[in-house]
Amino acid sequence: MTRSATVDDYTASLPEAQQRICDLLLPLIEQAVPGTGAVWHGHPVWSLGAAPGKAPVCFVKAYAGHLAFGLWRGQEVADPSGRLAAGARSMASVRLRSTADVDAALFAGWLAAARDLEQAVAG
Repeated sequence: MTRSATVDDYTASLPEAQQRICDLLLPLIEQAVPGTGAVWHGHPVWSLGAAPGKAPVCFVKAYAGHLAFGLWRGQEVADPSGRLAAGARSMASVRLRSTADVDAALFAGWLAAARDLEQAVAG
């Protein structure tokens, strides 16, 4: 994958199946943290701070067979579905292989909780 300057450039460079996943996922992210998306470390990140990566809330990262949708404070987010997999530090993510993997209500709840957690820490 080539380096992308914007979130739109990044998603446009994805295979069609991953673009369709982003078509469902990105509006949910934009509703929770509007206008904060930027490419940081090679993939889209949405942050509450003044610069990309400052007080990050979530990210989307493409892999060969899936998209990862992750939350920086994801291990602190209630997840009765059990879909969030723990990652480094307090991160957690879910692998998305098709549009059927995007549960709008569940993801919106995760995003709101992750945003609120980051706002509480960022002050």
